[in-house]
Amino acid sequence: MSLTIPNAPNAGLFKPGYQNYDAEDGAVIRNIDACRTIASTVQTSLGPYGRNKIVINHLAKMILTSDAATILRELEVVHPAAKLLVMASQQQEAEMGDATNMVIVLAGELLKKAEELIRMGLKTSDIVQGYEKAQNQALKILEDLEIDKVTDLRSQEELSKAIRTVIASKQSGNEDLLADLVAEAVLAVLPKDPINFNVDNVRVVKIMGGSLEQSRVVKGMVFGREPEGNVKKAKKAKVGVYTCPVDISQTETKGTVLLHNSKELLDFTKGEETQVEAIVKELYDSGIRVVIAGSTVGELAMHYLNRFGILIIKILSKFELRRLCRVVGATPLARLGAPMPDEMGSIDIVETLEIGGDRVTVFRQENDLTRTATLILRGATQNHLDDVERAVDDGVNVVKAITKDPRLVPGAGATEMQLAERIGAIGEKTPGLAQYAIKKYAEAFEVIPRTLAESAGLDATEVLSRLYSAHASKAEEDDEDWTVGVDIENEDGTGTLDAADEGILDLLVAKSWAIKLATEAARTVLSVDQIIVARQAGGPKPPGPNANWDED
Repeated sequence: MSLTIPNAPNAGLFKPGYQNYDAEDGAVIRNIDACRTIASTVQTSLGPYGRNKIVINHLAKMILTSDAATILRELEVVHPAAKLLVMASQQQEAEMGDATNMVIVLAGELLKKAEELIRMGLKTSDIVQGYEKAQNQALKILEDLEIDKVTDLRSQEELSKAIRTVIASKQSGNEDLLADLVAEAVLAVLPKDPINFNVDNVRVVKIMGGSLEQSRVVKGMVFGREPEGNVKKAKKAKVGVYTCPVDISQTETKGTVLLHNSKELLDFTKGEETQVEAIVKELYDSGIRVVIAGSTVGELAMHYLNRFGILIIKILSKFELRRLCRVVGATPLARLGAPMPDEMGSIDIVETLEIGGDRVTVFRQENDLTRTATLILRGATQNHLDDVERAVDDGVNVVKAITKDPRLVPGAGATEMQLAERIGAIGEKTPGLAQYAIKKYAEAFEVIPRTLAESAGLDATEVLSRLYSAHASKAEEDDEDWTVGVDIENEDGTGTLDAADEGILDLLVAKSWAIKLATEAARTVLSVDQIIVARQAGGPKPPGPNANWDED
């Protein structure tokens, strides 16, 4: 009796449908290729002159942005190794809210350099160890590169200094205007202990029309709709917040009613009217003058609310409702009726303003420290407004990061050039195979200044050689030439500028997180030698639409 041997090496091991990519098939090189593809997608979007991408998602919504985190969120990446890079960038977004692009670009470049080393004959374990040593050195060197810090968090000028560069990378040309607006909004809500600053307290409302210069900060919350009833204004009012519909509840049962004469017909809906009136009168008697509904408002209830002079506004987003409860200090109630005194909130001013043809409602507390500030952004198109909102979001997140660590390092690629210079020097002195990996790690940092130069239309090779000569002189004598970075506007024709003098400053803590996450992602991808993909769950695919359905 002969023994049957399965054809494929792992045929009897896994269920049918498994795909297996092995180290012998060059799995590492394949993974690196996938990661480099995703890195090259967002690389051109780095920096103030970064190119925008148009992403049309599965719901046919168009997103136009140069923000790496947004691009990658909308692209559904399925390659397991490339997903690791995307996850690292999302972690950076969650932790710092900025420098997401740097994570992807740096990790992609580290993998590209690793591929060169693999082709030279180095083992992935040597590269991973070398990268780990180099990362530890990079984080130590970064600590020495601090050139400034945000000394006073309550000074608008000091805050703007740190926010400017972050906003410039998304909205080049409008950074001064937006940095001042963000700083103003943040200072309006900054608590006594800045560590407790909550980024959620700075809201954004986008109103089409006008120009960006007409944007302004309003202390309080702004909703892009006007109140439902006739009352449009209230001062020093008590507020009740309801998550249920403001209407009488419908009965579950159905029944038949027999009416004998016209009087019975007239009296038929009287009970409902008296019930609604009693509810609204109860609200009025408890002192409530503003009602916020998280659901529908019935016609009859609206009539009585208008009659009693109570302002009513619908807010259908439960997140906005929660924030408004925080502003007015109220408890959201799930049933209609007069709230207890401690469940009521209070508001100093509710008013309806007209901004560029749109009527908006502002909830404002008059005391100095408001719980929420809203940035009203104006602009020509929805896509532009969305992009400005992302820039503002990054600016607010940077303030949160400053409360943890206020140190600043030079921007414009100067920090990366200095890291490349110093790590390269350490690599020269390192014995063994690790030195190759450390030197390649140093070279990977070149990608940031090179990309900045390329996106500004400069000759990248020439700019890099100028930067190298400026930064190398720092190693010889201790002069201050190492703050030289890329001048994207190329004002003096050399393509370089002094980042410290120009006030181009990046946050040290954001850079350090980006380096950590990029290196971790690169090392993780390199240490994968096999990918086993199970067959996707689910039955056969449903048939597609039949093009000839109307033909006999």
